Amino acid sequence: MPQTNKKVQTLIDAIPYFKKFYGKTIVIKYGGSAQTSDDLKEKFAQDIVLLTLLGIKPIVVHGGGARITELLNKLEIPSSFVDGYRVTCKDSMRVVEMVLSGEINKNIASLLNHHGAKAIGISGKDSGIIKASPKDGGKFGFTGEIDYVNGEMINKLLGEGFIPVIAPIGDALEPNHPGFNINADVAACEIASAVKAQKVIFLTDTIGVLDKEKNLIQTLDKKSVEDYKKDGTIAGGMIPKVDSCIKAIHNGVNKAHIIDGRVEHSILLELFTSDGIGTQFIRVDNPNNGINIEKLLND
Repeated sequence: MPQTNKKVQTLIDAIPYFKKFYGKTIVIKYGGSAQTSDDLKEKFAQDIVLLTLLGIKPIVVHGGGARITELLNKLEIPSSFVDGYRVTCKDSMRVVEMVLSGEINKNIASLLNHHGAKAIGISGKDSGIIKASPKDGGKFGFTGEIDYVNGEMINKLLGEGFIPVIAPIGDALEPNHPGFNINADVAACEIASAVKAQKVIFLTDTIGVLDKEKNLIQTLDKKSVEDYKKDGTIAGGMIPKVDSCIKAIHNGVNKAHIIDGRVEHSILLELFTSDGIGTQFIRVDNPNNGINIEKLLND
């Protein structure tokens, strides 16, 4: 009997994952090289379109830090970071909104539409999707923390067949306010929690969370994250990512992943192969409470 074609076998092996994620919502934080490389942008668009054809409902939340920094430097507007968060003055807030809500957001939506998707580019200001207030009492200027996400509005867009492409700009409570720059990692996880997403996936420029020997840490939970932060293994820009992932899985999201966006079709590899890639975050409140760890790892 002839052997099954390898390409066909790959599709057959993926059938259980097609079934598992059919009809589910998946939030994808799109950033890093995947957002700046023309080739990777094409692969990303192909992945998103395929997800929709398989009955999966993707939401794209994007960053744009590199482009913001580039433009701030050209305009000679000072910029700094504290624990992975940008300190945003009023002048830089104008640049942040121009880059995120304008240039990057519309380019992503246009790219997806050109590949056959039905994408709509919005910011957190639209329909009050993201309400925010000053982070740490204003210590970070116009960088904000999220008070509320209108998950109902996002789900309505999904129900109409749209792919929401969301720029992480928060609306203030008072009128005529310039708004708030929201860390895209935080925004992705807050949005995932609000819509009760199956997963939130971060595309980054690293293979995942690394230990001090630069080896991949494949699985993390709340306690291990705290331990790694205390000993300095997790630091800098990785802090908002892991904190957001932990918060998400304890607020209705089934699982969170940090994967290498530099790998072609990394989203498909994570979702539809048994090995997956990157670091996954699981919810283990008490190792003695009867939770099926094997089930958690495979969900």
